[in-house]
Amino acid sequence: MSSPLSPLRSPLRDYGNGVDDRHAATPHAYDIGLLVLRLAVGLIMAAHGAQKLFGWFSGPGLDGTGQFFTASGYPAGKAMAVVAGLSETLGGLGLVLGLLTPLAGAAVVGTMVNALAVKWGGGFFAPEGVEYELLLTAGAGALALTGPGRYAVDRLLPVLRNHRLAYGVAALVFGVIVAFVMLLVRD
Repeated sequence: MSSPLSPLRSPLRDYGNGVDDRHAATPHAYDIGLLVLRLAVGLIMAAHGAQKLFGWFSGPGLDGTGQFFTASGYPAGKAMAVVAGLSETLGGLGLVLGLLTPLAGAAVVGTMVNALAVKWGGGFFAPEGVEYELLLTAGAGALALTGPGRYAVDRLLPVLRNHRLAYGVAALVFGVIVAFVMLLVRD
């Protein structure tokens, strides 16, 4: 007599892992979830970059952002504003498109590490706290590590078609090192 869980009579969809996969998400569900995350984090970051670079969306533009960076202890405030604005804009657009996703995520993480350092003393909750910056950092880091999913330009690039964890780790290490170098030059 067969047991109720024998392979011949199992009610489970078993994909070789011995786990009940009837209610598991499909690969398309993961890809849509990654797309939603990419769009949210990427568009927010690109908009913040446009505020810094162009003064769009009621932003301060390069002059105002440069003054903020100078007041925050960075040398050459306007140059730092350009670096931050480009990192946010290009990193954000890279996430939106799923283009060079590990590097795009690392650009956002690096920028957000500096934002966290500047805002750190204000507690956790917004508007003075760092909850918003931590959420953007975590989202960008997660995308760098997981890859963009199927609905991305990276799928057209032979090297990035099959995302590897090592790409994300290497990109994040690079982004964090650059962020810490920027923090070292800060007064």
